[in-house]
Amino acid sequence: MKTFASLMFALCGMLAASGAPAEAGPRGDTDAIQTLRLADGDMQRILVAKATPSKGTIVMLPGGEGDVGLHGDGDIRHGHNVVVRTRALWNAHGYSVVIPDTIDHANLRGQRSTPAYGQRVEELIAYAHAHVGGPVFLLGTSQGAIAAMNGAAHAPEGRLAGLVLTESVSVKGGSGETVFDADPAHVRVPALVVANRDDRCDVAPPGNAPRIAASMTSSPDVHVLEVSGGVKKSDRDCGSLTPHGYFGIESEVVSRIASWLDAHRQGTAR
Repeated sequence: MKTFASLMFALCGMLAASGAPAEAGPRGDTDAIQTLRLADGDMQRILVAKATPSKGTIVMLPGGEGDVGLHGDGDIRHGHNVVVRTRALWNAHGYSVVIPDTIDHANLRGQRSTPAYGQRVEELIAYAHAHVGGPVFLLGTSQGAIAAMNGAAHAPEGRLAGLVLTESVSVKGGSGETVFDADPAHVRVPALVVANRDDRCDVAPPGNAPRIAASMTSSPDVHVLEVSGGVKKSDRDCGSLTPHGYFGIESEVVSRIASWLDAHRQGTAR
């Protein structure tokens, strides 16, 4: 499924383990799909949407199974995903975006709190620094918030400017894991927990936002941002096109998060 038709897409480039391009195809003005060679030899596609000029980079980790369906010709099978469909809004606020796909359409449920997936997130952070530009933030939504918490908890010191968790999974469901399984006490960067009062997703109750914030006991600055509103178009309360995915209130939510990013991008991350 094509999204943001006004944006140009690029053919994928192959990156070696060092992150240097091995081969490149034609590039669009804003979006590029790249393929990373990870340290364990796996190949992972990522969507890169660069802002010009760029204040920094947000590595965005999608929810659900994590599969956004990136194709080398620029097609995005699951373009309705909130982190994918809002990338132009982030660019408009001056932030570049890096969005990973899953490898071979793997299902990430139950894996995002593991040390192995934390290493994957660390490699995405390294890519963002080397090829997009810092300061670098992590943002995860729903199930992806588990991955973002994991990545922030184990990122090398000085590599992250901050962490943003949106509609975080805090009650165990089918995946068997929550943000509390991802070592929140080890997060040592500023953190923002965003909760929509109108979110009806049973595994991401907005009332748990203060508890999530309180779990990050080593963070120097934790803030809870409450929003409200949204339209339900999906059948499932945890779907992307619902208040859980900020459907209908994307501009407001992105703007408020971007203000927090602006206030924290001059930190120690490099």
